[in-house]
Amino acid sequence: MQHIYQPVMIRTLLEHDGTATVRSIAEQFLQRDESQIEYYMQITKAMPGKVLSRHGIVKYESGRFILKVGRNLTQRQKQELISLCEKKVEEYEKARGKLIWLHRAKDAAYVPGSLRYEVLKKAKFRCELCGIPALEKALDVDHIVPRNKGGKTAAENLQALCYTCNSQKRDLDDTDFRPWKDLYESKDENCIFCKPESRIIKANNALALAVEDKFPVTKSHILIIPRRHVASFFDMGAAEHKACLKLLEEMKNHILDKDPTVSAFNVGFNDGKNAGQTLYHCHIHLIPRREGDVKDPRGGIRHVIPGLGYY
Repeated sequence: MQHIYQPVMIRTLLEHDGTATVRSIAEQFLQRDESQIEYYMQITKAMPGKVLSRHGIVKYESGRFILKVGRNLTQRQKQELISLCEKKVEEYEKARGKLIWLHRAKDAAYVPGSLRYEVLKKAKFRCELCGIPALEKALDVDHIVPRNKGGKTAAENLQALCYTCNSQKRDLDDTDFRPWKDLYESKDENCIFCKPESRIIKANNALALAVEDKFPVTKSHILIIPRRHVASFFDMGAAEHKACLKLLEEMKNHILDKDPTVSAFNVGFNDGKNAGQTLYHCHIHLIPRREGDVKDPRGGIRHVIPGLGYY
């Protein structure tokens, strides 16, 4: 981030006649930090936006909140209401102090850079809960046992969490997510899907791959597979589900862009021996369909049991 921090700091100093407080420089960094903006966008929609909408004070349309009441207020009335809002904020801040922002506060004890680096390196620069890489979302170094519960700033008590997972965990418990990293990297040396280099990879993300089916049912038949070795779709974590569905959507759009003859898709997976699963590494089939590829396509996947597809 030096290519951001250094020029922003120099610009700030120049704009303030060569001197600026650490806080004012930090505020300039914050203005450019999209991860923080994204966080507070989520807060806006999920908390005050939801409450005020429920009470009919605001409404949400096309990415904007719109005030539904007081649209015809005079300028003086608006200023009076603004003053009341400021007063409420000041009263709450006075009553709660820094506790208001505790969920976003960094550890009061500085985590040395070398220790922070070791924690991130061991996590392979991924969140140890959801698996997202540092390039996609900023990572925090989290105290597993919170400091206010006696946790120490030591390697064995630190883990890498993205800013979303860390803010949601807060200091409510001492859940250690580090074993999840090893879970996501679980492989079976005898599994062909655990060896992606043996296949043509069409797309990938942190937790899943899209590969060509070696025995395609139709042209451009694609398999979406989780990176870790897991047999059942229902044993995958929410982050893996999201990663697979994201690739499913991406490959669907890619196929439609490249092949105008594709007009539909069958999407599905076999889960368990009696459902026809023969390779026990979960894989989702994305099968392009075209006009006239079968005489009567009605029923689709219902035909997995012969004779019962029509109704």
